[in-house]
Amino acid sequence: MLDTCTDRLDALLHHFPVRARLFHSGSLCGVTRFDTPESGGQLHLVQHGELTVEHPGQAALHIGEPSLLFYPRPLARRFISDPQAGATLACAQLQFDGGADNPLAGALPDVVCVSLKDIPGTQAILELLFTEAFNHYCGREALLDRLFEAVFIQLLRYLMETGAIRGGMLAGMSHPRLRRALVAIHEQPQQDWTLDALAALCGMSRSVFANSFRSTLGSTPGAYLQGWRISLAQQMLRRGQALKLIADAVGYGSEAALARAFKAHCGQTPRAWRLAQQPASLTNGQPVNQ
Repeated sequence: MLDTCTDRLDALLHHFPVRARLFHSGSLCGVTRFDTPESGGQLHLVQHGELTVEHPGQAALHIGEPSLLFYPRPLARRFISDPQAGATLACAQLQFDGGADNPLAGALPDVVCVSLKDIPGTQAILELLFTEAFNHYCGREALLDRLFEAVFIQLLRYLMETGAIRGGMLAGMSHPRLRRALVAIHEQPQQDWTLDALAALCGMSRSVFANSFRSTLGSTPGAYLQGWRISLAQQMLRRGQALKLIADAVGYGSEAALARAFKAHCGQTPRAWRLAQQPASLTNGQPVNQ
């Protein structure tokens, strides 16, 4: 049986890495509108100052302490701060491998707002990040990109450990038993996983496991397994790998079996899906003062 301490993020971040790029550091005063990127997310770290954050059709967020604001998908927003005192931020664009199909991005809510003091283990990283962000040391941007990626991983840990996400994959990764099945699926998609085998990994009966899985993740174990396999197949298709190798790697015995499952899940054959893909563009999402 898998140990409960097995790394829940390793397979996800290995297959679907996240890359950060600094796009703003410094003060924002008055009203600032953030252009939404064509793809990807944005991470804002508020070092000091007060902010009101407005999103169309949603209640405003009021930030009065050092905080993290994370957007896994493009979302228009305005930051409003004191015209003289302003607020000091460091911001990065996050690009998710797989784009809109990235399972991590899809598992997160539209907006995450967390006080920096509530995220364990980030003090040293944040101290270095802010020092680099507001100075002009050699290699600062390359270092800052890596530091933002580290903060993102710390955020994922925080969301899982606190159970802050109430449904979907991250809720399952937070569950003390279901997470064993998810780690097994993520790390060994080629295995012929049965409901009985997954339930045994979790130390649960077949029926209790199936019901708990559906109520927590919103899908059956079989549907989740197929979705994960197809997500991996899409990543491998983007990288130009052969269908036969993909079928073996994700647990289908032949190209035909992969094509059937792929079309049932995506509405297209693997070859048609690959032809339809276009290179994703990365935009800056620069703030624009009004």
